[in-house]
Amino acid sequence: MSGLLRKMDRAVRRTVHRAVYRAVTAAEGRMPGRRSLRDGLPGVLLPVLVPVMACLTMLVGLTAWTKAGAAGSPARIDVGVGRVLVPQAGKEHTAAFFRIANTGDSDDQLVSVTSPAADGIVLNRHERGGEAGDAVRARAVPSANIPAGDFLVMTPATLDLTIRVKARHRVGDVIPFVLHFRRSGAVDAVAFVVRPAG
Repeated sequence: MSGLLRKMDRAVRRTVHRAVYRAVTAAEGRMPGRRSLRDGLPGVLLPVLVPVMACLTMLVGLTAWTKAGAAGSPARIDVGVGRVLVPQAGKEHTAAFFRIANTGDSDDQLVSVTSPAADGIVLNRHERGGEAGDAVRARAVPSANIPAGDFLVMTPATLDLTIRVKARHRVGDVIPFVLHFRRSGAVDAVAFVVRPAG
């Protein structure tokens, strides 16, 4: 990264030097030599050139810093203890729910979830549909946004994880998960097996 900054700084200096040279040439009405160019700088252009160069150097540095993704504070993800519903008799699929908080200044996205206790995990969004608006339809989604300074609460009516479990679990069992985020990377979490409400 510092090599890029040095190249940009040299390019800016060359451009400013050429502009100063042309300005002095136009002011004197002749082609100055190096000596007369140096003599003209301190009196006329140096007071202007110093702040311009400082601003350009700072602008180049801030641009590189922003492009590198270092501007602002990153997303800070905190995953609460989750819940996994006990699968119904004869079923191998169930649902899991987590509360995910982002206390950072940057948005993040949940992109996948893994667990050694599951053969497959799919992120689903639930939407109301039908003519009366009473039918709930689930569709798989590739990611879920967690806005900066906000949280995401998974529920059976909004967003959940559909899990194909490897083995039968009892109420109170703890299942480990790893939630993968686009910017924050992998975050370990656990979920307790619970009975469905109602």
